[in-house]
Amino acid sequence: MGSKDASLSAADLVAVAWFQNMPAEGSDLIMSARAELITAEDPYFQGIGADASLPHCMTIRPLASASPGGPHIVDLVRGRGWLIYTFMQRHTDPQIIVTEALWA
Repeated sequence: MGSKDASLSAADLVAVAWFQNMPAEGSDLIMSARAELITAEDPYFQGIGADASLPHCMTIRPLASASPGGPHIVDLVRGRGWLIYTFMQRHTDPQIIVTEALWA
C-alpha cells in the first residue's frame, strides 16, 4: 500500500487486506473479470449471448431480473466466486463500481 492509504476508510483497508490475502486463483479471476468489464462495449452484456466472448469460467447476469439496469453479478467458476458491480454511465468518466467480491 502507498501514500493513498490515509484516504481509505477502515472498511476499505479491510477489503484491501482481504484481497491481498486471497488465493492467487481467486484474485487472478477477479482481476480478469475487472479487465473484461473495463474493456467491454456494454458492461451489462445485455442481450442473448452477449457474454459469449467472456472466458468460459465467467458469466454475467443482472442481480435482480426485475432491474436489468441495476447491479449485475459476474459468476466465477460456476459460483465459486463472484463480483457484484454497478455501471455509472457518465459521458466523460464512466465508472464500474464493485460493491462485493468473494472467492470461496
